[in-house]
Amino acid sequence: MIEKNLSVFPMGEPNDAYAQYFSGKSWLHYLSREQVTMFNVTFEPSCRNNWHIHHAKKGGGQILVCVAGRGWYQEWGKDAIEMRPGDVVNIPEGVKHWHGATKDSWFQHLAIEVPGEGIVNEWCEPVSDEEFVKLK
Repeated sequence: MIEKNLSVFPMGEPNDAYAQYFSGKSWLHYLSREQVTMFNVTFEPSCRNNWHIHHAKKGGGQILVCVAGRGWYQEWGKDAIEMRPGDVVNIPEGVKHWHGATKDSWFQHLAIEVPGEGIVNEWCEPVSDEEFVKLK
């Protein structure tokens, strides 16, 4: 069953353009394409994106704001942290990380792209099922 009203932000459309970088189904709704790019991302339970890096020659990075449900954020080489509504994560440029829903909860976050020069995202390997099921 698809949760349609998780928060005040629209769920958006199926995230088909980036589906190859996600394990599970996600939805995307652009909130702003001016000044800063900001969108709402919705993850079904257990959905997560691949490890990835936001590169930039100057500035860059990403800010995540959890608006509904429960999710995970993890940086390479560190323990995962649980995100709940109101939690904010600042991701510097160049940090390998992933984020997604917990096993038993939908998850919705705002993703804010920090302005910079020469910004490019590098998509890496998926988060393995073995790694994911260990999270509590």
